[in-house]
Order: sequence, then structure tokens, then C-alpha cells
Amino acid sequence: MSEELRTSLSNVGYIGAGVLFILSLAGLSRQETARRGNALGIAGMIIALLSTALRAEFSGYLPLMLGLAPGALIGGILARRVQMTSMPQLVAILHSFVGAAAVLVGLATYLGHSKVPPGEQGIHLGEIYVGVCIGAITFTGSVIAFLKLQGTLSGRPLILPARHLLNLLLVAITVGVGIWFFRCSETGTGGLWPLVLAVSIAGILGAHSVMAIGGADMPVVVSMLNSYSGWAAAAAGFMLSNDLLIITGALVGSSGAILSLIMCRGMNRSLVSVILGGFGSGEGASASAGAGPQGEVRSIDVAGAAERLREARSIVIVPGYGLAVAQAQHALSEVVRALQSRGARVRFAIHPVAGRLPGHMNVLLAEADIPYDIVLEMDEINDDMPETDLVLVIGANDIVNPSAAEDPGSPIAGMPVIEVWKAGTVIVMKRGMASGYAGIENPLFFRPNTLLLFGDAKKTVEGLRNALSGE
Repeated sequence: MSEELRTSLSNVGYIGAGVLFILSLAGLSRQETARRGNALGIAGMIIALLSTALRAEFSGYLPLMLGLAPGALIGGILARRVQMTSMPQLVAILHSFVGAAAVLVGLATYLGHSKVPPGEQGIHLGEIYVGVCIGAITFTGSVIAFLKLQGTLSGRPLILPARHLLNLLLVAITVGVGIWFFRCSETGTGGLWPLVLAVSIAGILGAHSVMAIGGADMPVVVSMLNSYSGWAAAAAGFMLSNDLLIITGALVGSSGAILSLIMCRGMNRSLVSVILGGFGSGEGASASAGAGPQGEVRSIDVAGAAERLREARSIVIVPGYGLAVAQAQHALSEVVRALQSRGARVRFAIHPVAGRLPGHMNVLLAEADIPYDIVLEMDEINDDMPETDLVLVIGANDIVNPSAAEDPGSPIAGMPVIEVWKAGTVIVMKRGMASGYAGIENPLFFRPNTLLLFGDAKKTVEGLRNALSGE
């Protein structure tokens, strides 16, 4: 096969893969088409790999296979073994791989002395420098996010004195080192050390930026790092002169940025404020004694909750991360079917930042075969709350906090929440009285129409299932 034909076929493959990636993103935007979107993305990646291997300038087939075989094996094993509760951690660590790849590609490209047309040397050096810096920020930031989500590091934000000034100083130093890198490269005195120094400084910046972000903002952080990984991939595409990698990186980077903005609107916050950090105080922070709203907490047992569910005709279920931790979604699916068989109208209300990953709750419910048509977004169901007989809140806290709508002085004031308190009865399933990721008290627990059902979510939901089925 001639080189011209191989190049032409490769370009056609790149176009096809790019189209499949776009269709994949479109499919992933809806629950009903998510499986198809995932399949299209896999097909696009296979075509992309084959098209790259087909290019005339490519000859390293043995190293390619030596890398692909163990990578595919490890990826397949992880995909099958990782539980939904650990999916945010997996996504975060995968983002770190993309960042590390961008750094390695940049260093290899610089050391490889690739042929660059006259007059384009400065642009090429700029691609390398920007690529390794974005990659380093993505790598260290993603590793810190992984450690926080895994629980190895505390979810509380690390608030250093003058942290914003420190970040600005690191950015300024990175720019200064960049100037040094360009001068050394142009004069031939060696720009490797400035490049390595830039990677180190950018890595510190990425780690510090995510360390300053608390547990309440983790869903946005994961989405934001997804965007960073896309731009890192695009930068690697420029360094390698690979059009498909540029397109794919731009798609991931822009879609991740858009998703981050959507989630920030769901929290009534700006993306800049999330990046600067300092809001979420970490998971499981206990409410301070004497702080926040006080009042009588009314509790209920499983038998009483089951009886309330039997009497309700309109029921809304609000899931949170506690549902994922307890792995109670399958038992909950049986509860839903039991209620529907009694003629009750059962729906789910999903908040944009519920869980620790964008779409976390949607995937969790889909895993338990809960129909898509009864899973609604917050904006679709809030108006129906006054006509709802009973709301069952499972493992959620901040996303149902009335302080967001009623207390201008609250740290989450203005954040759109699911207005469960407007329903006839609210049953909140919790392990104890600890506050949520934001670390603030929830006055919902003291409302006269609120009942607290304490205990492990899975055991409690199983108890409700058994009571409703007459066991």
C-alpha cells in the first residue's frame, strides 16, 4: 500500500472517528441514549487507533501492542470491578493519566528535536510549554481529587494564609520560567531544565488549587478536571500534529467546561469561586453544639414509615450520596415497584450536584433498572412539591436544605435546592444528625412535617421493602 493511500485512509478514519465522538457526546446527554452514546465512543476510539497505526509515518507497531494489551486488560478489569460508589475516584485518577500523558508527550517532543518549518519554532515551543503546564496541573489536581474522594485525604479545604496571592505568585513564576525556556531554546543553551521546573511549579499549583476546594464542590471539581484533561489532550495533539487528538481534546474540554458551568448554576456559584476554593468543609462534619437552628426532632421507625408510604398517593424520592454508599438502589427499586402496584405515583427528583459525580444518581438508578421516565430533574419537579403527599429523602442533605431559599446569611444562600419541605410529609433517612458536605445545619430536620428515619440506608430500605410486600 502506497504512503499516499495510507495517509488518505487514515484521514478518512479520523473524520469518521471525530463524527462518532460528537454523536457519542450527544448520546451521553440523555439517559435513554447513554448506552448507545457509549458504544459510539468506543467505536470511534477503535477507529482512531487503527487510523493512527495506518499512517505512513508510523512504524512502532510492537511498542504499540505492548502498551495497548496490558492497558486494555487493566481497563477492562477496573471497569468490571469498580462499584458505582467508587466511580468518581476512578474518573479522577483517569484524568490524572491524561495529564501525565500530556507532560510526557511534551518532554518527548522537545527532546526529540522534531522537524519544524522555519518561522514556526516559536509556535512549536509555545505548544510544548502550554501543553506540559496544563498537563501538570491536571495530573496533580486529579491525584488530589482522587485522594479526597477516596478518603485518604480529608475532604476539608486546606485554607492557607494568602492562598490566592500564593496562586498568583505561582502563575507569575510559571510565566517567567516560560520566558527563560524560550530564550534557552532559541539560543541552543538547553531548555530542558526550565521545562522540568515549569512542570514542577504547575504541579504544585494544581495540587494547591484542589486542596483548597472542599467536599461540597467535589462534583464540580471532577467536571472541571475533565475539562482540563480535554485541553491537555488537545495540547498534546498540537505537539504531535494530530488533528483527531486536537478535535477530541477540544470536545472533551469544551463539554467539561459547559457541564461545570451548568453545575455551578445549580449551586448558585461562579466557576471562579469554585476554582478559588474555600467553601465545602468536608464530608461528615458534625453540627456545632448550639449553632444553627434548634428544635424538636421527630423520628419514625421502619413500620411507621412503611405505613405512611402505603397511605400516600403521590411520592417523590430524593436520592443522595448516602444511597450510593449503602448500595441500596436495588432494594429501592423493589420498593418503587411495590408502591406502584398499589396505585401510587412514584417519581425521583435529581439535583444537578447530587452525589460526587455529574449524573451519579442517574447512573445509580439506571443500574437498578428504575425507569427513565420517572427520574426527573430538580426544575421539572419542584413545582409539584405542594401537591406531593410524601417525600422520601435518602442520604441527601445540602440539596434539600431550606436555608438556601430562606436564609440570606447562609453559606448556600441562593443555591437552587429541591423544595421538599413544601410536601405534605417528609421522611429523611439518615445515619445520624451530622451535617452534609457544606458543614452547615439543616433546618429541614426540625420542621413539623419532617420525620427522621435513622439507620443504615440499605437495611432501612430493605425493611421498607419487606414491610410493603407483607413479609
